[in-house]
Amino acid sequence: MTTVGFVRHGVTAWNKQGRAQGSTDIPLDEEGIRMAVRVADRLAADGWDAIYTSPWKRAKRTAELIGEKISNADVMEDTRIRERAGGLIEGTTEADRRAKWGPEWKQLDLQGETHDSVITRGMSFIEEMQQRYPEGRVLAVSHGGFIKRLLSELLPGTTYEEPLGNTSLTIVKLDAEQNVCELFNCTEHLHEMKL
Repeated sequence: MTTVGFVRHGVTAWNKQGRAQGSTDIPLDEEGIRMAVRVADRLAADGWDAIYTSPWKRAKRTAELIGEKISNADVMEDTRIRERAGGLIEGTTEADRRAKWGPEWKQLDLQGETHDSVITRGMSFIEEMQQRYPEGRVLAVSHGGFIKRLLSELLPGTTYEEPLGNTSLTIVKLDAEQNVCELFNCTEHLHEMKL
């Protein structure tokens, strides 16, 4: 049985401003780096076989910091686990979107990547991990929007309304009969951190 640990990247300036990032390649800020070090410390003793990361700077730097603490696991980029492209909303806040397109902006075609496209590439990644690591433990350092969409596919019938915290850890055991979420959106490694 393959276990996948999904880690959302550390915080960025745009996260703090409430700006949609999508495929815009925003780096971690200083706090985001500290958060990534904290999740790396947490994961160091857990026995992971591999670390895969989105190519975007915020995820890649988070993964690199985790990789420094897990000596036996290489960090590998995989474009399939990048964030959903946001189209015209990238760089905007909720207030910007309401001002520009009105309160029903989510109903408009604003040229973002489709849900089906995200799921297709996400499931391709999952299937490859199951083949490569049939009894292994893999970390996927990615993005909140991507992870939540993929969880909805891996765990049908479940709804996770709360947003994923920066550097949160979600662990899913992949089973042919029924996948199991062992841990969701856990950020206890940040509890003593002065943010």
